[in-house]
Amino acid sequence: MLQISLWKRILIWCTVALGLLLAAPNLFYGQVERYNDAQTVGQPGEGWVDFLPSGLVNLGLDLRGGAHLLAEVKVDEVYATRMKGLWPDVRTRLRDARDTVGTIRLQQGPADELRVRISNPEAMSEAMSIVREISRPVVSLTGAGQSDLDVRSEDDVLIVSLSEAERIATDDRTVRQSLEIIRRRIDEVGTREPTIQRQGADRILIQVPGVGSAEELKAIIGTTAQLTFQPVIRRTSDDQTVARAGEEVLPSMDEEGQFYVLEDTPVVTGEELVDAEPSFDQNGRPAVSFRFNPGGARKFGDYTANNIGNPFAIVLDDEVISAPVIQSHIAGGSGIITGNFTVEESTNLAVLLRAGALPAGLDFLEERTIGPELGADSIQAGKIACIVAGVAVLVFMFASYGLFGIFANIALVLNVGLIFGLLSLVGATLTLPGIAGIVLTIGMAVDANVLVFERIREELRSAKGPARAIEQGYERALSAIIDANITTFIIAVILFVLGSGPVRGFSVTLGIGIMTSVFTAIWVTRLLIVTWFERARPKQIEV
Repeated sequence: MLQISLWKRILIWCTVALGLLLAAPNLFYGQVERYNDAQTVGQPGEGWVDFLPSGLVNLGLDLRGGAHLLAEVKVDEVYATRMKGLWPDVRTRLRDARDTVGTIRLQQGPADELRVRISNPEAMSEAMSIVREISRPVVSLTGAGQSDLDVRSEDDVLIVSLSEAERIATDDRTVRQSLEIIRRRIDEVGTREPTIQRQGADRILIQVPGVGSAEELKAIIGTTAQLTFQPVIRRTSDDQTVARAGEEVLPSMDEEGQFYVLEDTPVVTGEELVDAEPSFDQNGRPAVSFRFNPGGARKFGDYTANNIGNPFAIVLDDEVISAPVIQSHIAGGSGIITGNFTVEESTNLAVLLRAGALPAGLDFLEERTIGPELGADSIQAGKIACIVAGVAVLVFMFASYGLFGIFANIALVLNVGLIFGLLSLVGATLTLPGIAGIVLTIGMAVDANVLVFERIREELRSAKGPARAIEQGYERALSAIIDANITTFIIAVILFVLGSGPVRGFSVTLGIGIMTSVFTAIWVTRLLIVTWFERARPKQIEV
């Protein structure tokens, strides 16, 4: 006889009820999600009870609209930064060997090279050996065992640059770091389900649903946010001022026509920040409070203690925000950045600094703003496709299997609800290919029931009783059902792992649909049939 224990029945119906409850908020999707709108992002509209689950299926860029950017990372900027940071160490080591190499002087040259002239060319080999002591092994699988610096000479000039292996490793690290920082910046402003992935060697694809325009997105991720604290040599209004070696001329952000000549080696950088928050200065003007890590706090404190009375420039993206005079020793590693900020500007600056600085600038090669109207058309087309597919399957199952077909149809409707419940639970993004995956699932969902019903027919032909035929039909079709769905599920996993964009959207709904289809076919349909059989006790059945 057919038997399903009471605890299994309760568990099955509770699972179905939970899935439908998780899917229900999508029926109350009555408000439009807007970029950086804390009141409406990811929440159902009016009529939904607050204490119930409120997770929604996130709509992808092709359904909801948003911004699409393709950016190229300027990896060459990182080479120049590395060379600038290397100069103080090179200078110190060569000065210690001044008796041998003579005097040293920094020379102008390509940005990705460090050029140092020594007054005693006969000691060039020793100078090169001293500089090579600074080098380190390349941290990468392809460049393991190689040095990160290439040291050579031309007459009396020592030239230091990154080795080819280190450039390759640096390019990879730079793009990876840019990916992570872009993701953190977008997460900081509460944008849901962005697509941020690497394309090629130095390009990044960024797709953010719900953003009003590509310009809004660029305002958040396009700013490099390189914060440095640099000593001031002098202030000038001459825009023709030429920087000498070891110096740079930067404009003032607030004062038009004013420039600062600074030492190009910063004392502290934004990489050593651990926190940044919007605040107000003593005059009630918007500002940004910051705090350094222990290493940055120590350097910041030592410099301010030794340079009381000297100006100190705060530089953001090659513009001097302010250049206050150091009044006293600043211990503790915290401070405040003031300027002609609005509240919104100070908030955005804090977001950028807190998320971290991009290691290099970005060139936007492609930018598109996708309106929600295209998504609305796609959603409508998807609804029609689902309805047509669903109705066709329902009619076919009823015509082929009668009452048992009705049970399969009920399970099919519950299956679609469970798919949306799981999508809402995991916060998955529904794209147009994802809708295609749901339509495909509707067609595939009845496969298991067809296998079972056909097996039951075979058992009935062997003159077995109805109860025995149903029981044997489920037991003998189970292995075929599991094998068929496992192979399809493996394909869905491979598509998700190796695919990107639309392919992953399709694989998510396909994989979830396979799991819910097996559950509804093996348990829900069977429970419906068993419940009917226990009440009707038919002597004969027709399938």
